[in-house]
Amino acid sequence: MAPAGTASDTLDRPHFIGIGGAGMSGVAKVLTMRGARVSGSDTKDSPIVGALRELGATVHIGHSAENLAADATSVVISSAIRDDNLELVTARERGIPVVHRSDALAALMDGSRPIAVAGTHGKTTTTSMLAVSLRTLGLDPSYVIGGDLDAPGSSALHGAGEIFVAEADESDRSFHKYAPEVAIILNVELDHHANYASMDEIYESYETFVGRVRPGGALVISADHPGARELTARVGGRDGLRVLTYGEDAGADVRVLAIEAHGLTSEVTVRLAESLGGAELTFTVSVPGRHYALNAVAALTAGAALDVPATELAPALASYTGVKRRLQLKGTAAGVQVIDSYAHHPTEIAADLEAIRGGAGDGRVLVVFQPHLFSRTQELGTEMGQALALADASVVLDIYPAREDPVPGVTSALIIDAAARHGADVTAEHDRKAVPELIAGMAKPGDLVLTMGAGDVTDLGPEILARLHSPEN
Repeated sequence: MAPAGTASDTLDRPHFIGIGGAGMSGVAKVLTMRGARVSGSDTKDSPIVGALRELGATVHIGHSAENLAADATSVVISSAIRDDNLELVTARERGIPVVHRSDALAALMDGSRPIAVAGTHGKTTTTSMLAVSLRTLGLDPSYVIGGDLDAPGSSALHGAGEIFVAEADESDRSFHKYAPEVAIILNVELDHHANYASMDEIYESYETFVGRVRPGGALVISADHPGARELTARVGGRDGLRVLTYGEDAGADVRVLAIEAHGLTSEVTVRLAESLGGAELTFTVSVPGRHYALNAVAALTAGAALDVPATELAPALASYTGVKRRLQLKGTAAGVQVIDSYAHHPTEIAADLEAIRGGAGDGRVLVVFQPHLFSRTQELGTEMGQALALADASVVLDIYPAREDPVPGVTSALIIDAAARHGADVTAEHDRKAVPELIAGMAKPGDLVLTMGAGDVTDLGPEILARLHSPEN
């Protein structure tokens, strides 16, 4: 990779297939800010596409061989791009180098002090917390996040500072490409069933990621999560690796002494090990839920690993007020709050429902859930249904397939039946267009409505609000 502020020859004029995606758009944005001439295509226009155009990127809507410029130096893809994509086929016919998104991101991080955030859950939030708090301290980090902080396109930034914070995706093993100075592992669970057949494969993949930490670097890892503890036992004692644990466990290097909920915020008290200064600190986390409080402690520990004073970073963490689709308030109508959640794994669903329960008061928590991927539903549908039983009532949509083809016998009924067995009030709805009317008939003033899932269920939030605003409601 060329020095910061420029792009390498291969990434000088890159073309991104699927440029509007959460991960792809961030890499494209940083390259554009570094002076690369970026082009790309996507299936539909979006605010993210508009933000890239404002930066100077050329974006085509729809995939076509003609979209690929004659002087393109590379084509950047993610694992979601199929081999028969017209632009990808054309690039290979013309001998244009095909670069995976993870390789492009690894090139961007070269020459910096990278923090790579991994784990089954919480990556986007923790990466965002670090990016926002480090900016608050004036350290001007670069970052690439899997979600927008506020405005469209705010998922990435090329900063002048030496720290680069990036979300590290384990789903397709692409996090093996990174060489971080600090690796964060929040938790380790079985997921991404199309790529991992067992927990042993998951552990092996994370061990490879830990093996990529730069000599003298640090692993920041949960002291509480069973999968993380198992991984710590597997990688402990490696030469040149500093292991820093965080959590409520008595032996944690950054030990959580208390998490006190205050409506939709939390107050967290931690004690640092003597090797990290030995201070006891209390700070505010401006988003609800214990899991988000623990994400903030992971961010604090990573900052300490890079010698960012914890006494400065702790209060700066309060400046993080959320990321889109992570318990994001979409609006209020007729006394009903509509909140959007990206949760799609049973652990995430349960954590977000428990977090939001604290802010519901006497109101009910109503969920519109869209399962994501046939493979995930096949393996975890029962657990998803069990988690939805934490809501007062749920509406479950058909499975959002994303990159997958249907699997015979795998439908949302797996989740609905499991939810009903656990005493849930659950309704199947196959027509997305019917959801706003259905929710308007269910919701009462004081209730909270969560649109939940990793697919396009997020688009229903504004439609529900509009229906709640209508005179007949």
